[in-house]
Amino acid sequence: MTKPLVAIVGRPNVGKSTLFNRLVGQPAAIVSDVPGTTRDRVTATIPWKDQSLILVDTGGIEVAPTSDLWEKVRAQVEMAIEEADAIIFLTDVVDGITPADMEIAQSLRLRAKPMMLAVNKVDNPKRELDAMEFYALGLGDPLPISAYHNLGMRNLLAQLDSLLAEPSEDNDTPGDMRLAIVGRPNVGKSLLLNTILGHERSIVSPIPGTTRDAIDISFDFAGKPVSLIDTAGVRRRGSIEPGIEKDSVLRAVRAIERSNVCLLVIDATEGVTAQDTHIAGQVMDTYKGVVVVVNKWDLVDKDMDMNKEKMAAEVRRMLKFIPYAPICFTSALKGTGVQNVMETALNVYQHGTKIVGRGVLERTLMSAVAAHAPSGRGGHALKIYRIYQRGASPPTFVTFVNNPSLVHFSYQRYIENQIRSAFGFAGNPLHLIFSTRGKG
Repeated sequence: MTKPLVAIVGRPNVGKSTLFNRLVGQPAAIVSDVPGTTRDRVTATIPWKDQSLILVDTGGIEVAPTSDLWEKVRAQVEMAIEEADAIIFLTDVVDGITPADMEIAQSLRLRAKPMMLAVNKVDNPKRELDAMEFYALGLGDPLPISAYHNLGMRNLLAQLDSLLAEPSEDNDTPGDMRLAIVGRPNVGKSLLLNTILGHERSIVSPIPGTTRDAIDISFDFAGKPVSLIDTAGVRRRGSIEPGIEKDSVLRAVRAIERSNVCLLVIDATEGVTAQDTHIAGQVMDTYKGVVVVVNKWDLVDKDMDMNKEKMAAEVRRMLKFIPYAPICFTSALKGTGVQNVMETALNVYQHGTKIVGRGVLERTLMSAVAAHAPSGRGGHALKIYRIYQRGASPPTFVTFVNNPSLVHFSYQRYIENQIRSAFGFAGNPLHLIFSTRGKG
């Protein structure tokens, strides 16, 4: 399913991050009384209609930005509005309607996007009456809420349901491998795409951020249908420039969500950077298969005593949270290693769709438990009963135990390693769920 995207927008210090955290159910965004704390967008996936939607917290809009930083913030907000399927325009009942609210409302009207007007900090009857003032913005009925006190959230979600269309199916055939090319700007993603296809499909430029849209191309590889997604480079938080570079994060997030295998492209001349680890974390958090592509290998200075083994070891060290990811070396410019990248990606995809029979899976689990029994907590012993595979892409396993809270993360990792050792699942994260006996 294609996930709808909902952006929370408004001027600084009206409570956007508080509302975001309330809807997400955890403090994913920094909350502060200092206006402008949120300078970059924060995204989270939340449940919606048996599916999910992408919620975006944005920086506060200043109608007349007073600095270069605020120009960048505004550029990011503009892109979030452009990408959004629906908008929550948040205002503040304490301040009343401000000139900034009026101008933002006018700007949003011109976008003709599905939108709701929410009036925050309404936590008593007087403020509920004051909220009626916001009819003057001409955006329909103002919805009184208090994100901090969890008031009006049910009405907000109900109104959001009415704004959004039903979840739509992706155009990709369910059996297709959906391959997203992700990474920082200027690591060679578009050139890699062109080399895979054998012709120039994406604009290639040394200017970071040239690719702004996610581009989908369908083709066959080794007789298998593939939908290839080229994404704009993901920039370091706080360093997105206005104009052609002004944003790519949302499109990259959507591409990762839609894919089942990601090619994480890094620059061999720079090694793994902090932003590479951030992108890898996004891929891991969405349970997507992944292949690490070390591009520009032809540019590595051989006098630096760097070979593929040393580079692979460094990649493993920096990306130790995805130890299951295969590593490929390429020069997209010269076309070397690209065939191996596609073969590896196809192998990862096939492993991700694998289903293991319950009998052999339970024998593997019981052998693992017999070889290394789980320890208990607080005098209580963990008992493991049985296991089955609930689904594929990602490979998802449900293990029945007497008490899921007794499962230590190290023992969970042990079981995961035993499953990998027995059945492979190369390049794929395993989603392990522990449930009480008889439930799942």
